[in-house]
Amino acid sequence: MNCLAPVEAKRNTGYRVVTSLILIPVITWVVLFAPPFLFVAAVCAFAALCWMEFAGIAAHYGARFGASAGWIPGLAFLLIQREEMLLLIAVVLAALAFSLRVDDLKDAIPSAGLFTLGILYTFGAWRSAIVLHNNSPYWLLFALTINWVGDTAAFYVGRAIGQHKLAPAVSPGKSWEGAIASALVAGVYGVFFLRYLLPEVPLPTAALLAIAGNTAGQIGDLAESALKRGAGVKDSGTTLPGHGGWLDRLDSSLFSMPVVHILIRLSQLPS
Repeated sequence: MNCLAPVEAKRNTGYRVVTSLILIPVITWVVLFAPPFLFVAAVCAFAALCWMEFAGIAAHYGARFGASAGWIPGLAFLLIQREEMLLLIAVVLAALAFSLRVDDLKDAIPSAGLFTLGILYTFGAWRSAIVLHNNSPYWLLFALTINWVGDTAAFYVGRAIGQHKLAPAVSPGKSWEGAIASALVAGVYGVFFLRYLLPEVPLPTAALLAIAGNTAGQIGDLAESALKRGAGVKDSGTTLPGHGGWLDRLDSSLFSMPVVHILIRLSQLPS
């Protein structure tokens, strides 16, 4: 038995708390108060960091494209808010072109698929962030914070009463009890958030948006864990103490932002 394990776990929890206490106010300020050019620059940076870490994970699956290969197609897909289909075609063509670098051509199609997946997964999700922010900064903050409050609820409820494993092969520490608590707390939070900051949104719609966005975020967390397990890595990076990498910290948001964006559009809510 490793006697240092509890000490290490406590230290990691402390790092995680400190990192969150720094990141959450900074991101909130960027979303609500930063000048437009600074907001866009921050979004580009977050997307690029997520892409770099995804490219590192993809390398463990045999992909041979470097992170730099995604800068131009990724940023174009992120920043050009029109001609989505043409941009998507351009991403696919770039993926096929870079796949020619593989040593064994039977790996060309999987490499192209990973490239396309990574661009849409990282830069595509942050594209939704720009759309949400253009509608209202509060919409983007809503899409982000329903994960933050949900994660906190899941941690404490799962730790206290979690008995039934949610996805043991992917993330053994997560429980159904924690997942349900996360969605319910996010739903209540979402009602209060939109009631005071975007009061034109009906309360039942606010609750459904929050629960759906939070559920998407939980799936995003599991999806990133599955990518890492398949690659045989513990964390996507090492830049955020207690969290691992940026992709580890933002994996929920990469799912919740597009889902909230889509639901707002489908619901034809006022922006």
